[in-house]
Amino acid sequence: MHIDIITIFPEFFTSPLDCSIVARAQQSGVVDVVIHNLRDYTNDKHQVVDDYPYGGGAGMVMKPEPLVRAVDNLLSQAPADTPVVLLTPQGQRLDQAKAQEMSGQQHLILICGHYEGIDERVRQTVVTEELSIGDYVLTGGEPAALVIIDAVIRLLPGALGNPGSVHSESFADGLLEHPQYTRPAEWRGMKIPDILLSGHHENIRRWRRKQTLRRTLERRPDLLKSAKLTEEDNKLLTEIKEAAQPEVVAGQENTDE
Repeated sequence: MHIDIITIFPEFFTSPLDCSIVARAQQSGVVDVVIHNLRDYTNDKHQVVDDYPYGGGAGMVMKPEPLVRAVDNLLSQAPADTPVVLLTPQGQRLDQAKAQEMSGQQHLILICGHYEGIDERVRQTVVTEELSIGDYVLTGGEPAALVIIDAVIRLLPGALGNPGSVHSESFADGLLEHPQYTRPAEWRGMKIPDILLSGHHENIRRWRRKQTLRRTLERRPDLLKSAKLTEEDNKLLTEIKEAAQPEVVAGQENTDE
């Protein structure tokens, strides 16, 4: 995969792209990430990329000419169907399904917005989709670009040392991940669940699945509405809900209407 990032702060990406899985994926040839300084696509000696908004108002707006010039240049060297993604709070919310979809692309172009946004004509001219990483305000699109890059790269074949990790993580199947433990088996008086020491793989698998469902039900019940649950999952959920019901004290009537 090839990823192009258009930004006015190329130095923002220096350290993050040189760390961990993202760095290894680049070194092994799984992905090629290239940072492009938007100011290199200006025609004036001061390399101006923004101007005052028409109609007045606070802040500045990113000019259309440098952005479209940069995208056109990159598209001339990319496959015809390359997505041009604008990072903006107005975009579609990034989730695991979207990251999975993007990981199937050969080429991505990410535009990092800044100031009060970009000239609307850029959207109308070259942007093919808009993405947001959450309902909050960032200084610019650079942090969002890093989130997207990390989420997408780790899904590429060969990016992770253990390919099975992708399938067992939170949101991999639309649910939250089960609790994880490592050595020591007892720490500060807290012991890991005995079942994890049993060596019975099927029981461990079932326990983990039940914990996944329990954690999702407790913390993100909304995810269960769209998750593809199996017959076993529904049975485990019933067990979880029944166990959570308050016990009725013998001889005491329930006065709730």
